[in-house]
Amino acid sequence: MAPTAGTSLENMTVSVKARSLSETLPDLLVDASKLAQTVTAGWHGRKRSGPGETFWQFRPFHNGEPVKRIDWRRSARDSNLYVREREWEAAHTLWLWSDLSPSMQFRSKLSQTTKQDRALLLLLALANLLGDAGERVGVPDLVAPTASRRLSETIATALVHHDAPVAFPSAQHIRRFSDVILISDFLDTPEEISAWIGKVAASGAKGHLVHILDPIEETFPFNGRVEFEDPESGFKLLAGRAEEWKEKYRRLLAQHKDKIRTTARRAGWSYIEHHTDHSPSEPLLFLHARLGSDNRAFGGAL
Repeated sequence: MAPTAGTSLENMTVSVKARSLSETLPDLLVDASKLAQTVTAGWHGRKRSGPGETFWQFRPFHNGEPVKRIDWRRSARDSNLYVREREWEAAHTLWLWSDLSPSMQFRSKLSQTTKQDRALLLLLALANLLGDAGERVGVPDLVAPTASRRLSETIATALVHHDAPVAFPSAQHIRRFSDVILISDFLDTPEEISAWIGKVAASGAKGHLVHILDPIEETFPFNGRVEFEDPESGFKLLAGRAEEWKEKYRRLLAQHKDKIRTTARRAGWSYIEHHTDHSPSEPLLFLHARLGSDNRAFGGAL
């Protein structure tokens, strides 16, 4: 079946029904913590000297600086002049979102995980990394932006009580100087995707799209009589000779991905494809590089 707008491909002989979020999230939290530890060595926060309330460090006073910056109590300890520096705090928030629509529950025999579980793993690992780095992170309409080392647990709890089949988050609270990371299979229509990106981009926020694909959706290795089902609508289609659909399917999929990529590029957003049979560290390292290269994220300090 060709991937027409809003349609998800599913081979009924190899798919499995996803467990509920309440069942999968405890395991995903453990896996997310382990995943975060594998990439945390190169992941730094945005601490730097500047206006703020949190103490960062003492440093020697330099001639020409305003005398009022001297910390006299610290300076009196060893008869040298020191300045108390505070941590720079930008008015910046990172918003995380994982697509929870039914198509994300798909898993083929070519992968060990559903698209939904991989997306949630990435979201929780990001929460671990960003929380440890002192970033303000939130989930639209679920978790208010906060800087906490227990952020992943907070998000997991909120998701257990949410579990709604929503592809895109609300843009209501997304503002300028924010970064939005959306993890999805993007099986919505190009018009719906473009409209959401346009709404968020108009707020002044910057976005990063992680396109999740099961390997079978990319390769279409079907032959003979195969029944496909759209998990969004329940519509079924029987192919007598599925191999005859392969070239057209792959062409339409390439066109669909190109439209998403082009829309993201025009908005100044980043885009990456990720297949569920690949290492989840790949998109995390990509996002690390993209966030670090943006002067609004991490203060350009990465």
